Amino acid sequence: MSENDEAIRVVAAGTEYELLASQDETSFLLRYKTENLSARLQGDDAARFRADYEAIKSQFPTWPTDQTLAQLWDQGGYSWLAIEEAC
Repeated sequence: MSENDEAIRVVAAGTEYELLASQDETSFLLRYKTENLSARLQGDDAARFRADYEAIKSQFPTWPTDQTLAQLWDQGGYSWLAIEEAC
């Protein structure tokens, strides 16, 4: 998400991971807070992420936020899109 994007909101926040989204959920920011890394997801990546996120939430509804987002980060391959956050 860039400066020109509409307001963002926190979708899910854990100790290690955080997920933010634009109001219309056409862009996401998946943050790995422990390592100061984030993956910005827009376009096709955002659409795929939204589907993956919903699938994991419905398949494992009792998982805590960090476990759900870690699954997407590692096994979902979204860590490949990560960049280091500016301090």
